[in-house]
Amino acid sequence: MVKNSFLRVISQEKKDENPGSVEFQVFHFTNKIRKLTSHFELHRKDYLSQRGLRKILGKRQRLLSYLSRKNPVSYKKLVNQFDIRESQIR
Repeated sequence: MVKNSFLRVISQEKKDENPGSVEFQVFHFTNKIRKLTSHFELHRKDYLSQRGLRKILGKRQRLLSYLSRKNPVSYKKLVNQFDIRESQIR
């Protein structure tokens, strides 16, 4: 599973498994965003899912802005690793 592989990567770097960490939450939201984006290619008028996508994007944006203030090195690494556009972040 994708989560388990990411947990191994995070745990190798930080020596602990913490699915509540900011890095893991950003990873999880990014996967949800990618799944919903592919869902919208088939179901363009699924407005409830579009609302959910906007909520997830806002949560991820808040987490990334928190991480950029708290740990800029980890923030840059995460943005590059998950190929997140920086223009989305304030």
